[in-house]
Amino acid sequence: MDNQETEGRIEQTLFLIKPDGLQKSLTGNILTKLSETGMRLVGSKVLVVPRELAEEHYHKLKEEKGEAIFEEVLKYIQGEFHTDRVLALVCEGVGVIEKIRAVAGSTNPEKADPTSIRGKYGRIHSETKVFENVVHTSDSEEGAEREIKLWFRPHELTHTIYPTKEVTEEKTELDWEEN
Repeated sequence: MDNQETEGRIEQTLFLIKPDGLQKSLTGNILTKLSETGMRLVGSKVLVVPRELAEEHYHKLKEEKGEAIFEEVLKYIQGEFHTDRVLALVCEGVGVIEKIRAVAGSTNPEKADPTSIRGKYGRIHSETKVFENVVHTSDSEEGAEREIKLWFRPHELTHTIYPTKEVTEEKTELDWEEN
């Protein structure tokens, strides 16, 4: 889609602050940089990434880069090298995908603009060769929809952004005990 087609339309994107970003206490700096895009937060949560989610999120990487890199990236996003947490955000705004990708910088931290998030804070791990690039952001509207649906349930967002359906299921949940 060219700029004229996306101009004026509200988009959503997934944005992750990865384990190295959290361990390095970069959350405030990254959120400040994100705010420069004019985006609006419509969902956020901190989570420990289960292997199944990591595999589904990075499903294309296995074909593109091979089993060894795939496994190292899974270890990275699951926190084996840093902390075991990720901050997942859903951002919304006009042209938000392109704007946030520009602020994030190139996936390869060595090729990223030095003023971008990845350019300032990322690195390529000398032993694993994994791009420890601090953040992830969706690359397209289709990718954003797939990723947001992987990482978030409809009730975790401030409003409905994609069509939903009612599902009835029995499940046991934890709740707070009464004092």
